[in-house]
Amino acid sequence: MTSAVEERLRRDELGAFLRSRRARITPEQVGLPLGGRRRTPGLRREEVAQLAGVGVTWYTWLEQGRDINASEQVLSAISRTLRLDPHEHLHLFTLAGAPEPVSDQQCNAVTPSMRMMMAKLEPYPVVVRNARCDLLGYNRGYTWLMGEVDEIPFEDRNTLVQCLTNPRWRERMLDWETNVPRVIASFRAAMAEHVADTSWKCLVKRLKAESPMFARLWDQHDVNADPVRTKRFLHPEAGLLKFDFTYLYLGRRSEVTMSTYTPADEETAAKLPLVF
Repeated sequence: MTSAVEERLRRDELGAFLRSRRARITPEQVGLPLGGRRRTPGLRREEVAQLAGVGVTWYTWLEQGRDINASEQVLSAISRTLRLDPHEHLHLFTLAGAPEPVSDQQCNAVTPSMRMMMAKLEPYPVVVRNARCDLLGYNRGYTWLMGEVDEIPFEDRNTLVQCLTNPRWRERMLDWETNVPRVIASFRAAMAEHVADTSWKCLVKRLKAESPMFARLWDQHDVNADPVRTKRFLHPEAGLLKFDFTYLYLGRRSEVTMSTYTPADEETAAKLPLVF
């Protein structure tokens, strides 16, 4: 019974994910005419099906979470149509219960050795992110510090999204108003190499719509590549915590970083959980 429930939830999540990705693609981006007034943003289901070369009914069933199987070729076609980045592409295959393509295995940012490092560094919080601030991996120390990250919907697992739109994160970050402008300036600097990337532009559009602070600071065009080195947190159980940051860049040209949070004082070190 449990496996049946899990399968149902996985298919529901797949449908929600596809709808969210479809909503962010405009007809112009894929060379389609506007075709009159649209009730909802993004592409229609029949347009995705047409561009991906699959049946409209079949794609509709996929979004509805019906019990159907999709081949690797079909999922790849849908991924290309929805312009998924490698992280989203892998997530699509996982939700669809399909084998991970070889290309995704090579592009997967969080390797087994990195996961081992994150586990060995516990109870220190560790998180792996890309330049777009997507959460690619984290250990139990990070979940203890920021709350149940696993409960955050996949499309919202982005530190900028959480810092700017999640009140629970904001409550834990004592220097939020000071640090967030620097983070946004750093994000703008990183976007210089991704100005034509759909996923980056969609993230900016979303943040401008959901966060007045982001919209105001984004329009100032400030850039800053210097990361925040020390942060303070207010944990609901442990109280005040102070951490120094170390940023490990995974390769000379890699945009993936592993950030480690080491206690900045003895009081913080004493408050970290010994076991999970």
